[in-house]
Amino acid sequence: MTTGTLIQMKSRDGFEFDAWHVKPSGPRKGGVIVIQEIFGLSDHVKEMTERFGAAGYEAIAPSMYDRAAPGFIVQAQDVAAGMARGRELAMGNGPDNALNDMGGVFDVLSKSGKVCVTGYCYGGSMSWLAAARIDGLAAASCYYGGNIAQMIGMKPKCPTICHFGAKDAHIPLVGAVDKIEAAHPDIPVYIYDAGHGFSRRNSGDYDAAADALAFERTLALFDGA
Repeated sequence: MTTGTLIQMKSRDGFEFDAWHVKPSGPRKGGVIVIQEIFGLSDHVKEMTERFGAAGYEAIAPSMYDRAAPGFIVQAQDVAAGMARGRELAMGNGPDNALNDMGGVFDVLSKSGKVCVTGYCYGGSMSWLAAARIDGLAAASCYYGGNIAQMIGMKPKCPTICHFGAKDAHIPLVGAVDKIEAAHPDIPVYIYDAGHGFSRRNSGDYDAAADALAFERTLALFDGA
């Protein structure tokens, strides 16, 4: 059962975009920006947003590709077919658009308390970017962000953790994950016995144990921030 609604939000540059909004269950602990994979506001992203809502957070997932492809969504069973277009949109969006959109969500959520950020794949990289460039974030949890290794020159301004799969064919432990660990020894980097996309239910990549543990660690970080 979904409790969220599709809302319109405004980027820091004035652009209006869609976002999935979930109200907190029980007392509000804070806000969470949930950043999509390269596949848009898929059921996976909505489900993760719902999970944060159930844990007491007001959660908002911005639709990151609305400038180029409004309504672009690829569901879990179609990720292979949607991969090329998703990557094209991710590269085309660039850091400035992403920061303006994430910043717009931050500006709304921060009016009611602390704001944390998380994201998956593309969203994992964008969460790292947000942690380094958006002032005022309380914490960041970055799931299998393939471009984090290219952004290790950026230093997160808030407590940050990273999650990677030992069997990830896209992000090698040697040559990518080890670079992050070496450049930022103060940032916990968790390695799971899983592949890429291990939190995406209803796909061949899903790993229930890794998903549960990563979410537990994420909530512990956010609750303590």
